Order: sequence, then structure tokens, then C-alpha cells
Amino acid sequence: MSTLEEHVDVGVPIDKAWDDLHRVENYPRFVEGVREVRTEAGGRARLDVEAGGRARVFEAEISDRRGERVMEWHTTSDPELVGSFSLQPIDENRTRVQARLEYDPDAIRETFGGQKGFAQVNAIERLVRSDLEHFKECVEQGG
Repeated sequence: MSTLEEHVDVGVPIDKAWDDLHRVENYPRFVEGVREVRTEAGGRARLDVEAGGRARVFEAEISDRRGERVMEWHTTSDPELVGSFSLQPIDENRTRVQARLEYDPDAIRETFGGQKGFAQVNAIERLVRSDLEHFKECVEQGG
């Protein structure tokens, strides 16, 4: 498994960032390739995703440690993806959002196609950074 960690500082209080992060139905606004998200009972979500020219449906389980401001998730089918978002206050009006993603590059390539090795890892890193920047824009604009 490979691990990717990225962060972005957003200009909102931690409670606002936390609430917006939990509105998974809004993920299509800032997560590249996510077309629709439906929440289901038991902390589950169903995501319709298009990536690499392929449409896929992912089921994910979401849990959080509210007191620690950590939201964890993992897919329940292939490819196996495990991730988390952790929030840390910078001051009363700014928050750091840390994203962590664990993935198997070969499984990602098999599922979505695309390049092997270093080029694929760079593409995933760019995608996660871009998604965090889009989240920053959405949360700061009150979305």
C-alpha cells in the first residue's frame, strides 16, 4: 500500500469545516470525478464516480472520532481505499484539513486504467491536492 498525505488551510472555524466535510452529498462540488453521493444507514455512502473514462459505483463506510475531529472512511469493495480527514484549529477562524489516503497503485491502475508507477502516483497526488483546494473554495464561500 502507498500512503499519501496532503493538507490545506481553510479560512473558517473548525466547526464550520467539520460540518461541511460531513455533508457528503456535496462532494461532487469539490471531489473530481464524483458525480453523485447518497448516504445510507449505518454510516455508509454510495458514490457514483467517473475516472479514467470509466463509470464506477463505490460503497464506503464512514466513521468519525468527533472529539478528535477525525473522519475515517474505507471502501467496501475493490479497489481497497482507506482514508481519513483530520482537522486541527490554527486559530479561531482558520483550520488545517489533513487528508490521508492509503491505496494500492496497481489496484487503482487496474480499476481506472492509466499509467503505471511514478506518473500514476503524481496524478493521484495532483488530484488530492486539487480536491482539497476545491474544498477550501467551497467552504470559504459558504457552500
